[in-house]
Amino acid sequence: MKKTYINGIGSISAQKTHDTVFLEDYVLSEEENVLRINVPIYKNFIAPAAIRRMSKGVKNGTVAAALAMNEADVHELDAIITGTGMGCIEDSDKFLKALIDNNEEFLTPTSFIQSTHNTVGSQIAMGLQCKAYNFTYVNAAVSFESALMDAKMLLEEEEGGTILIGGVDEMSDYTASLFKLAGFIKSEEEKPYSVLNSKSTGAVYSEGATFFVIENQVKETTYAEVLDIDIINSIEIEEVETHVVKFLKANKLNISDIDVIILGLNGDIVFDAFYKTLSEKTFSNTQQVYYKHLSGEYNTASAFGLCVGAKIIKFQHIPEVIKVNSLKKKKYKNVLLYNQYRGIDHSFTLISDVKS
Repeated sequence: MKKTYINGIGSISAQKTHDTVFLEDYVLSEEENVLRINVPIYKNFIAPAAIRRMSKGVKNGTVAAALAMNEADVHELDAIITGTGMGCIEDSDKFLKALIDNNEEFLTPTSFIQSTHNTVGSQIAMGLQCKAYNFTYVNAAVSFESALMDAKMLLEEEEGGTILIGGVDEMSDYTASLFKLAGFIKSEEEKPYSVLNSKSTGAVYSEGATFFVIENQVKETTYAEVLDIDIINSIEIEEVETHVVKFLKANKLNISDIDVIILGLNGDIVFDAFYKTLSEKTFSNTQQVYYKHLSGEYNTASAFGLCVGAKIIKFQHIPEVIKVNSLKKKKYKNVLLYNQYRGIDHSFTLISDVKS
């Protein structure tokens, strides 16, 4: 059975991840409750005439995909699999606003056509003239993990050798206003926004696109091997440790075998309790890492987390800005990622050093 390797990464986020190696140039903002993405030069990757017709998600996804493919030095794909929680929400907003403003008359279909969740995957495929398997998962906060799991199964069954996967989500002004009303986004009165020392509910949100080239062979560009992924919709806080132990045991590992655990902490005092039970008890003697203070929260932010984990393994280095504790290891071999969104959609992803 073929193995699964991460051979290329491309990321567009609130950080300068599109033209840096590993967070050597970052911006830590504790004054904004919706982080703006660091915009790449789109015309270097997309024809200027096409840029005008693309939403943010499509542009960011297209650039992130191109970066991943360039790094892995691949030009043909056996599959394109994307995950998105909200889809191209900006175009959805435009269409619904036009629907109301024009009393449901004289509507142009452009925004509606471009608002579908599979727009990113289809635009990438059209740009590459790729007619291979193309699928989009819309499974809320496990959308990206669903795409990764699909890619892993395709490689294991030898139904493909080179697969592009990614997680992409947008944030529009209107959606942000609704999230603020619902209490999902932290209020202005709670500044500065700290993730580790938060005493309030809600999170700092953002948007982004992170893509990976997944292959069944090791190359010079290989970051890590994806060993396993597990998804569970609902779990109680006191059951998290038991689930983690079971997940690791299935992969013939113990708690002590994990060199780094990457947690999806976002500063929501209610739901961060899921992470606290692991950080303060189960993995108290393990190097802990977080990332949403840099990426912001969104449905597929865990793709950014996987990017962080893969780079920790490849470069054997953890930047100070993402450390939760000060523990150190001589070698980072096994990395476990745990993410959940507002108490549901829990995911566990296990990656490892291919050189070991």
